[in-house]
Amino acid sequence: MHGKAAVLVEKNRLETWDVEVHAPEPGGALVRTILGGVCGSDVHILTGEAGEMPFPIILGHEGVGEITQLGAGVSTDYAGTPVKAGDLVIWSPIALCHRCYSCTVLEQTPCENSQYFEDAAKPNWGSYADYAWLPNNMPFYRLPDGAQPEAIAALGCALPTVLRGFDRCGPVRFGDSVVVQGAGPVGLSAILVAAQAGAREIIVIDGAQARLDAAMTLGATSTVSLSLSPDERKRMIYDRIGKQGPDIVIEAAGALPAFPEGVDISGIHSRYIILGLWGAIGTQPISPRDLTLKNLTIGGASFPAPKNYYQGMQFAARVQNQVPLAALVSHRFGISQAAEALTVTKNGVATKAVIDPTIS
Repeated sequence: MHGKAAVLVEKNRLETWDVEVHAPEPGGALVRTILGGVCGSDVHILTGEAGEMPFPIILGHEGVGEITQLGAGVSTDYAGTPVKAGDLVIWSPIALCHRCYSCTVLEQTPCENSQYFEDAAKPNWGSYADYAWLPNNMPFYRLPDGAQPEAIAALGCALPTVLRGFDRCGPVRFGDSVVVQGAGPVGLSAILVAAQAGAREIIVIDGAQARLDAAMTLGATSTVSLSLSPDERKRMIYDRIGKQGPDIVIEAAGALPAFPEGVDISGIHSRYIILGLWGAIGTQPISPRDLTLKNLTIGGASFPAPKNYYQGMQFAARVQNQVPLAALVSHRFGISQAAEALTVTKNGVATKAVIDPTIS
């Protein structure tokens, strides 16, 4: 059996391949892709901004799929929930070794031997494809009954990333004031979590009106346009929050200039959590004195742990009827249209784009 896959063969060169679909190995699973989320990180991978990749690779690290076949010995997902063919699942897309210091002592991801991609000609878990082949020890989780695939896919890996960020840097507390730089999926996830945690103010900065509108539906209390100058943006934020400034600033822009602005915006005794600057390689100037005078804590997080994928799935399923998560999926593309999906993600036209393999 063969299926279609969007393959990045070199920087800025995508092709649609017919790839062999392999039976699952013992302990693994074969999944038919229902929705493959398009992530901003995929854009950085496409352009080379994220560094050299082991070409050729099947793109896509966010997926909702239907189990078509379970490998020998598999009767439950990685949370112990019974599974069978036809069940819908998500998977944690990083192959960990489970035999290193990070895995077994620190219990952190990624580990020293993490594998993010497999050669496109081999069994593969990339989600820009008709099928995802999940190897043994790649955690997957059954969707709760009634969960909408679009609601789970809408925030993709962004919601797990935000949950990991709060794990590492401390949670939003009831009554906190929060500023979110960027209203892509990571920013929208941060807004949702902050609103559900009881933040009193959630101010969002972005340049796309559709994303700012989406932010308000998820719990933002105010928006600030990126078209304004940095000084004007700061003034608007402090006029609303007060002279002490925000308790938490979350970088979800994925753009290097956001970093010095975030340090400048941060309030006294606050936290600045870096979540979006995974793919934008480079440096930006800041004043170390600002860190000491503000008693500022800066932390970062990337590569969610399997538990964060499970938590994110459960969280999205719980709130899907309270907030319009499924409606965040604004654009659908077939596998052969992956380049278009990446374009609308890069230019901010899409709130959330997905690959839908049923589209020809």
